[in-house]
Amino acid sequence: MELRHLRYFAVLADELHFGRAAERLAISQPPLSVAIRQLEDSVGARLFERNSKQVRLTPAGQALRASARKLLRQAEEAALEAREVAAGSAGRLRIGFVGAMLYRGLPQALAAFQASHPAVRISLAELNSAEQITDLLHDRLDLGFMHTARLPAELSARLLLSEPFVACLPADHALARKRRVAPATLREEAFVLFSRAASPDYHERILAICAQAGFLPEVRHEVRHWLAVVSMVAQGLGVALVPQAMQRCGLQGAVFRSLQGVTALSEAYAVWRPGPHNVLVDGLLHAVRQARPAEAVGAGLRGGAGQRHDSLQ
Repeated sequence: MELRHLRYFAVLADELHFGRAAERLAISQPPLSVAIRQLEDSVGARLFERNSKQVRLTPAGQALRASARKLLRQAEEAALEAREVAAGSAGRLRIGFVGAMLYRGLPQALAAFQASHPAVRISLAELNSAEQITDLLHDRLDLGFMHTARLPAELSARLLLSEPFVACLPADHALARKRRVAPATLREEAFVLFSRAASPDYHERILAICAQAGFLPEVRHEVRHWLAVVSMVAQGLGVALVPQAMQRCGLQGAVFRSLQGVTALSEAYAVWRPGPHNVLVDGLLHAVRQARPAEAVGAGLRGGAGQRHDSLQ
């Protein structure tokens, strides 16, 4: 049974006249008759009673008519959805993100994208970088926003922004009165640190900042989310080095100060698995670039392992 057979059947069921049905279908009568016989053979029942004077539906034909129309509508809707997805006006985006992206313009980008693509369904999952990489490799995500560019060869990345690290201090801390903080002055402090398991890159980068200042931090607490880092600092449980974006989290009790003599940058990447062109991913990346905070600097392309430079152009 082919959709062509069902379409011919539906028109003939409406017209109950081979000549008029053939005219509507823009074909001659013989191909229409052949198609109806093929459909009847496929169904295993006669669908029309026909003689020299009239054509009418059999009970089997009457039963098939409603189902045929439903199937044809579904086929039309499926074709329309495919065209809309190809054009980027419909479809689904599965997005993973690290918590810091909430303060780097991602919510604003999603709102702008959704306003211009109301038929696109977006699902979000807050995941650390390692979890996102796994889900991208297993086709459970279409796009990830993460901290690392150390990726398997199957993935590609775009550097979205780079920003400084800043010192995060309890509001009543003695150093909170200063405009800039030298990392060495934090030597005796208890640190709240981003978990190595959640993001090895950030964990190692923060340790490297401290090592450059001549000390290894006393890591009192390890957590998996930047908001948890700031929250613990706000409650007086230690100090931390965090991406500048976390200044926008609005938690009372924590203050942020520039770091003196530190060149290390916090980076955010968009990561995807190369494959068929996905205009939705491309459109969302454009929205993120437009919405990124003014303080962020730097943008470019980086491939995954092996330094591939796959873009979504």
